[in-house]
Amino acid sequence: MSGTHAPPLGLDESKVYAAHGAAAGPCGEQQVTLRTPAELADALPYLLGYHPEDSVVLVALHDRDTRGRFGGRARLGIPAQTDDWPSVAQQLAHGLVTGSERRGAKPESMVAFLCQDPANGESARDVMERLRPLAQLLRRACGVLDVPVVEALCLSDGRFWSYCCPGNGCCSPEGESMGLPGTSVLAAAATYAGLQVRGTLKELRGRLMPWETAAALQQEAALDIAQSSLVPRILDAESRAEVAEETLALARRMMERLADNPIVSGALDADLRDDELIGHDDAATLILGLQDRATRDRAAEWMEGEEARPALRLWRALSRRCVGPYGEHAAAPLTLVGWVAWSSGDELEAREALAMALAADPDYLFARLLHQACNEGLDPESIRRCLRAERRGRDLARAAEGADADSETSRVVRCADAEDDSSRVEGDPSHAAAWCADTEGETSPATPSDDAESLSDGPCDTGSRRRRRARSEGGSHARAPRRSPGTAPTRRSRPADAGSPAGRRPGRAADGASGRARVRRSGGQQGTEGDT
Repeated sequence: MSGTHAPPLGLDESKVYAAHGAAAGPCGEQQVTLRTPAELADALPYLLGYHPEDSVVLVALHDRDTRGRFGGRARLGIPAQTDDWPSVAQQLAHGLVTGSERRGAKPESMVAFLCQDPANGESARDVMERLRPLAQLLRRACGVLDVPVVEALCLSDGRFWSYCCPGNGCCSPEGESMGLPGTSVLAAAATYAGLQVRGTLKELRGRLMPWETAAALQQEAALDIAQSSLVPRILDAESRAEVAEETLALARRMMERLADNPIVSGALDADLRDDELIGHDDAATLILGLQDRATRDRAAEWMEGEEARPALRLWRALSRRCVGPYGEHAAAPLTLVGWVAWSSGDELEAREALAMALAADPDYLFARLLHQACNEGLDPESIRRCLRAERRGRDLARAAEGADADSETSRVVRCADAEDDSSRVEGDPSHAAAWCADTEGETSPATPSDDAESLSDGPCDTGSRRRRRARSEGGSHARAPRRSPGTAPTRRSRPADAGSPAGRRPGRAADGASGRARVRRSGGQQGTEGDT
């Protein structure tokens, strides 16, 4: 029968569990068995949690009772230059295999998906033939690692082809039509389990991109004024703590305002509503204040419970306000978006936000550390424990002493508490203890594997890896945009009820005559997810 060729051995009863990110399918959890290429093609958005575009995806299969079980997933963008395809295939295969091994089990086999819609003047079949060499490179790269690709599908313009078809006439040369979205057994199971498939990564990133309309000019003016008034105070040791308290108090008021105005349906409408609730002056004050590392670290404590949702909405809104020459300032709110999303269980938004933070500032160590930990499938609870200990220690010190919570004694107690907590959490405790790492010593280049940025000003011996002093992303120094001094306008900014920038879609990259900087993100960022 057309489009129903028998899958290779090991794929005849591949199972997907109706829960994103589950390590395994526990007894009683709803299971869906996939037997055909058509069912595999339909399953991809549910495996990833979104609809991939211009992507090559590998999905690991683990054998259990001679039946395949879906494991980790990895995605990269399809490079426009074919010369880059061999390295992409090797990177994708190696990353997924080694990541699966770190989580305890090497895959038995792989399923590959190549997703790209036709360009102008191109048919879906043309896309399939053009991507065939990439599919062959993927199969070869996985074979070198002794993990065969048992199925490779091309998805284009609502149709799919199997690169593993034996070519005996079982499959139509024009491919097979994919079913209507939401009509498959897997779609029904996912709906029953309360899971939602988002749109595309482009749409997700769009919620975090800077404004691009006339309102961006007004926001830039407010940032200019905030910079001229706040940066000198942050650089002054005597006034820095006062600025931090003012910033955090303002952030709390904005969170309360957002919480009192629940989000509306639809991401675009929700973001527009949030933008209306935050004025230009308040946004500018928060963006500049968060450039101080200690202030940002305390803001990261709003990561769970009733605080998490309004905090996430606030950090998203601030990311959209980092316009013009303030593009690098987005690293702080984007990292907070990534952290709160990860802490709340949304690994997809976490990875994208952290990747965007690193694109805005490749040296932002807080984002680098979180991005590495998230991609390695570590448990964010270890970091949450450390941040809870910081908050608890500061509150206790303030209540008991009525003095500075960052006294030497309280710092040592908090770090010791945090390290002890981290040792009781599954995963590498050094990732949690690194938040309290000693930042004294010689500055040296950092890599995600052996350097961590401190979330504390005090010493804490991790005992598991050599510590270096991380280059401050702001630390006690606020980041200033790269422009000549004295260019800040003297006019007053708009009042706090600035209103919504009408006629825009939130998050589209800033460009145009105003010279607004575009948040950079290199294509093909790999995202590796845990076993399902």
